[in-house]
Amino acid sequence: MKHKLLNSLLIGGLCIAASQSAFAKETPAKITTAEVNAAQQAWCDALVAIGKESADGGDAKALALKVLNAAYDYDNGKVFFKPTLAYGKNTFRPTKDGALAYFVGGDANFPEDKGFALKPWVKARYDNQGDGDEGIQIHGDIAITMGNVWVTDKEGNEVMVDKTFVFKKDDAGKLRLIVHKSSLPFAPEKK
Repeated sequence: MKHKLLNSLLIGGLCIAASQSAFAKETPAKITTAEVNAAQQAWCDALVAIGKESADGGDAKALALKVLNAAYDYDNGKVFFKPTLAYGKNTFRPTKDGALAYFVGGDANFPEDKGFALKPWVKARYDNQGDGDEGIQIHGDIAITMGNVWVTDKEGNEVMVDKTFVFKKDDAGKLRLIVHKSSLPFAPEKK
């Protein structure tokens, strides 16, 4: 009887250990600040690339779609996207079509969109709130950033936009945006 009980406990323990090991392999690794910084810079680079593609006569819409597929989580789950210049009934863009329209325009469902990425911006950079990586919070497979993105047009005019990004690491270990909140800084009226 003791052997049967011991065998049952041992086999049960091995099954639990095996299932925990299998679960550990499925759980994405913790996000690093280097990954977050790389994802933010990739977003900036993609914004510039879409505008350049358009200016060069290429297919900016196809490139923007490729960027959305690679950087955002629309295909795997829910995305909260509030673009900088969006307003009215289309302020929030929970669909990939809405995000695509914001970046490149041309969608009758979003007639106010002229294509934010088509300016074109010739340079984009980001900084996070505080010194160094203070503006990054990491919670396992979720990372939150808060700071600014600086975009420069071909005349050299620079615009600063307040940004909050939330990234989630997918099953393949790639960071994907699940929240993108963007706005122009508040500028009180001067009297």
